[in-house]
Amino acid sequence: MTTTNRNNLKLTALAAAVLTLSACGGSDAVAENKNVKPAYLGEVASASYDGISDDLLTAGLGKTGLGGAAPAVVDPLSPTSAELRKLAIFNNYRAILDITAGGGYGTLYGPNVDAKGVVGASEGMIAGTEYIAYSDDGTGRQNITMMVQVPATFNPASPCIVTATSSGSRGVYGAIGSSGEWGLKNGCAVAYTDKGTGTGIHDLQNDTVNVQNGGRAGATAAGKASIFTALLTSIERAAFNLATPNRFAIKHAHSQQNPEKDWGKWTLQSVEFAYFVLNQKYGDLASDGVAHLKKLTPANTIVIASSVSNGAGAALAAAEQDTQGLISGVAVAEPEVQLAPDARLSIVRGTTTLVGTGKQLLDYFTLANLLQPCAALVSPSTNVFNTVNAAIAGNRCSALKANGLITGTTTAEQAASAMAALVAAGWQPESSDLQASHYSFATLPVALTYANTYGRFGVADNLCGFSYAATGAATSATPLAPVPASAAALATSFGTSNGVPPTLPAPNPINIVNNNSVGGPLLDAASLSVGGVQDYNIAGALCLRGLVTGTSANAVRVQQGMSEVLRSANLHGKPALIVQGRSDTLLPVAFTGRPYFGMNKIVEGANSRLSYIEVTNAQHFDAFLGFPGYANRLVPLHRYFIQAMDMMYANLKTGAALPTSQVVRTVPRGLAGTAANPITAANVPPIKAVADVADQITFANNVVTVAD
Repeated sequence: MTTTNRNNLKLTALAAAVLTLSACGGSDAVAENKNVKPAYLGEVASASYDGISDDLLTAGLGKTGLGGAAPAVVDPLSPTSAELRKLAIFNNYRAILDITAGGGYGTLYGPNVDAKGVVGASEGMIAGTEYIAYSDDGTGRQNITMMVQVPATFNPASPCIVTATSSGSRGVYGAIGSSGEWGLKNGCAVAYTDKGTGTGIHDLQNDTVNVQNGGRAGATAAGKASIFTALLTSIERAAFNLATPNRFAIKHAHSQQNPEKDWGKWTLQSVEFAYFVLNQKYGDLASDGVAHLKKLTPANTIVIASSVSNGAGAALAAAEQDTQGLISGVAVAEPEVQLAPDARLSIVRGTTTLVGTGKQLLDYFTLANLLQPCAALVSPSTNVFNTVNAAIAGNRCSALKANGLITGTTTAEQAASAMAALVAAGWQPESSDLQASHYSFATLPVALTYANTYGRFGVADNLCGFSYAATGAATSATPLAPVPASAAALATSFGTSNGVPPTLPAPNPINIVNNNSVGGPLLDAASLSVGGVQDYNIAGALCLRGLVTGTSANAVRVQQGMSEVLRSANLHGKPALIVQGRSDTLLPVAFTGRPYFGMNKIVEGANSRLSYIEVTNAQHFDAFLGFPGYANRLVPLHRYFIQAMDMMYANLKTGAALPTSQVVRTVPRGLAGTAANPITAANVPPIKAVADVADQITFANNVVTVAD
């Protein structure tokens, strides 16, 4: 059975007093090294899972359940915390991985594949205890969700901790399928955090918010327990609702905190939280018979900073900022990391040389947001999963030409110019086939979220005329216009939201709305520009771009926020592995993994212990491998993330050498008729301990040379 006790770590008044004295440096604290809960943590709740009816990794669904239909909720308007947790794990796990058997689920990876890579018949459920708390500065405005999972197989005689900072804008379970799964399978405690993004959806019309246990409550009743409440007075909210009804504030976009600047801090705090709960669980009692002693410390515990995407960037930031020796090593995939400009670095691949550390995230996303719809018209048969409307995209091409951003007389020439501009900016040629699908699913949502967060804009600012609202179906009485959101969708949002609109399931998901559409606000993709033209809202796209390139007051705010998230690439000699797909279209290698590798070599010199692994035929979204055209062309990068974690653990545990930096050359699955061939080990050859000369990635004289 599942045993739940949401207060079992609450300190008694006596214990709290004792620990307060210890924290103040009393001699008994020095002598006995008492375990003290970090001051930034609020009340710690916990729940234990037996690994049979419920568990840490799959919420009781097992390998089969994670691969099947979404778990049912008995009453969608009033879901239980357990149901919301199960939905969150189901959706976050599947958001990271290709869940199809042909793609490797159940054979190369998945709950039934053990830590040694052996495929078993079990459902892969893992017993243990889960601890959760907020990290806050006392205002209730930050409320960074922290969670620690301790599997029953954790061995205090050989302790390890793995960080699992959420990817994307996801909630605290966002890395459950990546470093979370690896850590649990290897008997490590897993330290999660939503890093200040997560499922914070404030329904401004009805004034309801998400709270930590997954449920929803009125903003006033929730108070400081809210995951996120917009900074509006009741008068301001009423005025906003009158002018723009049925809108939503979203935490990552509208918290006005720019949390990315502190992603490293939140990741380090999650490690400290892990040490606290582990020492409460395994530490001996102090002489007072109340407090526990610190049995597990950085001196005797392996800590791997890990995760993928934004979580990977947070892991690198944490390693850069680690002044306490909390982190032993780093193993990440596809990191979202932004470097301070440095013209000393050059990166060479074949005949192409890029000088410097690459574009920042908002720079390349706002550029992609302008060019991708037009570039999608290049050879439509090779644009993978192209859902871009050709007529609207053609109008975007015309608008780009009119603004001097591309050349060409015909639409075909303009589309070719747009695609060429993307490649010239730094996207790899291998990304070209994926530009259309990324525009459909990711580019504008990311650009708008980060423009808001960097500039610390609130929801009432309606930056560049955009807002978030549920929109009516095309056949409804209010087609594609803002409407009230589904009450059931909001009630279950903790389990279904990805933290960035478009989000929540049908019938009325929260979408991006163009407030400035001719005739009234409409779903952005269908909105009307001057003259009633549909061009994917060129005015909004130009406005977002201007925040990066311009000098307006709003641009200055955004550019200040962008400057706050730059990293140094100084890992202080920690061993590290970065794995990235060459075809990554979301976070291109030229702006992320490659320059980080080079700058680390520049700033650390002979002390650098970073290896960079670039995988051909791999991209950012393994979950996209189920889309038409993806499966036959691309392989799962997750296969290499697992190898990187195994190699890092072996290095820290036994001193085994890390692999040399290299290009791993994979083999696409191809088609058998209209379906992709099932994946085999031959499609995904392993990372080599020592790369062949033709596959080496090298660094010399401030130049990174990448095998072509």
